[in-house]
Amino acid sequence: MNFSKTQIFGVAAFLAVVFVGVPLFIAATGRSDFYFTLTSVALLAIASAGVWLTFYIGRINIGQGAFALVGAYVSAILVVKAGWSFWISLPAAGLFAALIAVLIGLPILRLRGVYFAMITLVLTQVATLTALALPITNGAKGITNIPLPGAISIFGIPLVPDFSTLENSRMAFYFTATILMVITYAALYRLVNSRLGHLCRSMQQNEELASSIGVNITYIRILIFAISSFFGGLGGAMFGSISQSVYPATFVVKDSVDFMLNCFLGGLGYVFGPMLGTLVLYFGWDLLFEFGKYQMLIYATLLILIIRFLPNGLLSVRFGKGGGK
Repeated sequence: MNFSKTQIFGVAAFLAVVFVGVPLFIAATGRSDFYFTLTSVALLAIASAGVWLTFYIGRINIGQGAFALVGAYVSAILVVKAGWSFWISLPAAGLFAALIAVLIGLPILRLRGVYFAMITLVLTQVATLTALALPITNGAKGITNIPLPGAISIFGIPLVPDFSTLENSRMAFYFTATILMVITYAALYRLVNSRLGHLCRSMQQNEELASSIGVNITYIRILIFAISSFFGGLGGAMFGSISQSVYPATFVVKDSVDFMLNCFLGGLGYVFGPMLGTLVLYFGWDLLFEFGKYQMLIYATLLILIIRFLPNGLLSVRFGKGGGK
């Protein structure tokens, strides 16, 4: 896989801004609360990456909030009630969400279009009601006082400090979340440009034709849905840790819709579309708060205009129609 000089420069510039520019800016302005905002954007971008992946096999996923909620609860239960390290509970939460996705995906991934979309839309509400009903999740009380992530050391060499001992744990969460986001999108880019990615594109265009030439479309659909849900569980688990609490309403149907809108806004044809869409939608909603009761009206109008004049998303402005991934 060859990278152009422009791509290398773009990635290097992005990493410099995220890991150097942002901390310097916050240090200069004294707005340490900005770390929490950008951490939230990074975690929501991770979950949105999973939604984008299901679009890649021709499925409209409006249920990512369910898997984010599952990941948040699994991590919280393992840390608070089982005494696990947060760093071990993080991948465990993602894997559990992926397992749930496999069980759910076996019957529902046969559906297409609006039928699949409507089924996934229900998933978040089902997850919320399940969290309210199960004793292990503490019902409406949720799980609170989640300990901050502890230290990681290998052979006595400290790699990650104990977050509770840090003067500014928000900065630590910011770096952790952005590193996870970078790894997520690097993996997504690699997947898209692999043989599996090519098979996904063939399924997106014509599943029957792909099946006729020997592509195991059932296996690929379930695998992609599981990976998508893993991203959701990962983002949800990290979000629960930074909030130090998880409730049934931590992720609701609106969040699932927002994850989908992030993908549309950034561009379905671009791997990094969900990241840009999350950033614009998150800050755009906050900026529109100044308009009071007209906030939703302006928000909806802008979305309609973007969909009308930029159907390929905001990244199509730079790359044009048919731009590369």
